[in-house]
Amino acid sequence: MPYNFITVDIEAGVMRITLNRPDVLNSFNLQMAQELHQALDVARAEKSVRAVVLTGSGRGFCAGQDLSAVPLEGAGKLDLGIIVRQTYNPVITAIRKLNMPVICAVNGTAAGAGANLAIACDIVIAAENASFIQSFTKIGLVPDTAGTFFLPRAIGLPMATALMLTGDKLTATRAAELGMIYKVVPQDQLADEAMKLAQSLAQMPTKALALTKRALNSSFANNLDAQLELEEQLQRDAGRTQDFMEGVAAFKEKRPPVFKGE
Repeated sequence: MPYNFITVDIEAGVMRITLNRPDVLNSFNLQMAQELHQALDVARAEKSVRAVVLTGSGRGFCAGQDLSAVPLEGAGKLDLGIIVRQTYNPVITAIRKLNMPVICAVNGTAAGAGANLAIACDIVIAAENASFIQSFTKIGLVPDTAGTFFLPRAIGLPMATALMLTGDKLTATRAAELGMIYKVVPQDQLADEAMKLAQSLAQMPTKALALTKRALNSSFANNLDAQLELEEQLQRDAGRTQDFMEGVAAFKEKRPPVFKGE
């Protein structure tokens, strides 16, 4: 499938998707969002793909919305909600519903929608020079791309509120200290670290990972009783997989398991 604003390659069970508009810090236009959504659909359908790495080309991860792609009209006429609905909402939904892990390798600045795209992924690794900026209020907007959903849950409401209202820049190290991202690595090791992690996850029981992701997604809305019932059902489903049988057999035979994602 041809892409203009992203690149896609598959290696050892991992699909690597790279946002590829480096001249504008990989800021989003509608076509790039649609291509990203299409790539995630391919990952869902392709049996050989069992993990995804999302990263950016050049010196930044993603600067958010490409403002040059926003048609300026008179006050009260411009409907930015349409851009949110068409550009960002489908991508976030696809990431959260994808039945495999999505790792975000943040290689530089992640601002606005770019910052929130990153934290919507399952695991975030950032380079030492990366930064995260809730830049919306600096141009008179409100956070989107599920930032108001994920950021307070990751670092707590008071800190999330402060970052979103002030638009202050957060270093990768500070983001890791707050629990917003998984870890920070040297810039020259980011790509290798992300692929190493993704390839490790791709060798794990994929259905169990997908069910775990489903449980975590549901935990945002469920009460305790509902979550306990869901865990019971998901454990029932996991116990019927071939990977569970392989895991038990390997444990009994004292050998490494060979999971096939089935």
